[in-house]
Amino acid sequence: MTDLVIRPLVAGEEHLFDSLSDPGLVGRAVLGRTYADGGYRPEWTWVALRDGVVVARAAWWAAPDDPAPLALDWFDFTDPDAAVALLRTAPLRAEYSILLPPGWRDDPVLRAQGQARIDAATAAGMRVLVERYRYRWTPECGLPARPGRLRFRPEPDDAVILDVLRRIGEGSLDAHYRHAAERHGPEAAAREDLDLLRWLPSPRDWWRLGYTPGGELAGLIVPARTQTDHIVGFVGVLPGQRGHGYAYDLLVEATHRLVEVGAEQIVAATDQHNTPMAATFARAGHPVEWERVDLV
Repeated sequence: MTDLVIRPLVAGEEHLFDSLSDPGLVGRAVLGRTYADGGYRPEWTWVALRDGVVVARAAWWAAPDDPAPLALDWFDFTDPDAAVALLRTAPLRAEYSILLPPGWRDDPVLRAQGQARIDAATAAGMRVLVERYRYRWTPECGLPARPGRLRFRPEPDDAVILDVLRRIGEGSLDAHYRHAAERHGPEAAAREDLDLLRWLPSPRDWWRLGYTPGGELAGLIVPARTQTDHIVGFVGVLPGQRGHGYAYDLLVEATHRLVEVGAEQIVAATDQHNTPMAATFARAGHPVEWERVDLV
């Protein structure tokens, strides 16, 4: 076997990334987007070559002003050993999320494609954190009526929002929050959530706290927008208000508010093991578009 060359791209070498054949069944390619669409930086795009032929590739992503990658966005290969070596060699670390068609494990071809990426990433030192559902609402799904049980008010003070996020984190089923809290503590985990929500390019004044008619705080919604989609950035119910179905009220309110600012599609996600929230998305008419496996 010839020696393996692992290196980042330099400007003008985008054709190398595109030279690896990908059936487009799983991963970033299922969205129909190309490397050129993603705003990737050459220095954060790595390839593994044998005899000048690309046998593995990876592209890390961040917004234009971010100093470090936020996600391993693209990872595929024809040589599993080269793929593992690439991830071990590249000096970049970020979460890797694999998009997969619903029920992907039931299809032998899809299962092989998805599992190969999971196996290579774990062999390189990553681990599966959680499997998630990704939803996409469109007007054809129907806009559910607002239940009218909660009153929504803006809250401009980030210190108040941080405290709400910390309180919502108590007993949370969200794997990312639990992972951050186990590593750094609940205050830092809440701060991480706040920083991520503040990073989104949508207006801060879209955020709302939901209150019961008696004036008790029930939860928080963050209707938001990424660089490409309108999203339900956050829905959370305070521990003392759980069990009343308020997650549905919050999700419906977030959906309405996004439609009111012009959203024609709305993307959202939840952990598959968070069965109450998955049921809430189903009830509110948000269909599963993709499954997702997140590795850290």
